[in-house]
Parts: sequence; C-alpha cells; structure tokens
Amino acid sequence: MKRLPLICLTLFTAIVFSGCLFSRKSSKPKENPDIAASVEATFKQRWVEKRSAELKATGLAPEAALAQAGEEFRTRYGYTGAAGK
Repeated sequence: MKRLPLICLTLFTAIVFSGCLFSRKSSKPKENPDIAASVEATFKQRWVEKRSAELKATGLAPEAALAQAGEEFRTRYGYTGAAGK
C-alpha cells in the first residue's frame, strides 16, 4: 500500500519535468533568409562554373559555354531565388 503513493509521485514528477507538457514551438523562424540566399548564390556560382568547364571541354567557346550554363541553371533550378538573378 505504501508503494502506490510513491509510484504516483514518481509518474507525476516524470510527466511534469520531462518538458513535454508545456513546450511550444517558437513563432520565430529558425532560418535566416540572408544565409539561404548566400547558399543559393554559392550553389549557382559553383554549378555554372562546373557546367561551363564541361561545355568548354567539348569545344564550345568560353562565352557561349558560360551563357549556356547559366541558361541550363535557370531551366533546371528555376524554383530557387538564385535562378532569377
């Protein structure tokens, strides 16, 4: 009989101090838009450089390779913010 109050107290303590009852998500977004834009811009630069090098290796002129790589990026990754720039 003495165990029942001890078990109830233990369960109550575990529930209250676990943090599950009173936790809420923060209304503030965790993502920083400046960081996301920087990552997208870096991705675009690296992708276009790599693709234009591949196109130059096939014999395309450097200016034409860069223009074609930029167009391919806009077509393939048009949903990103970097594609519009």
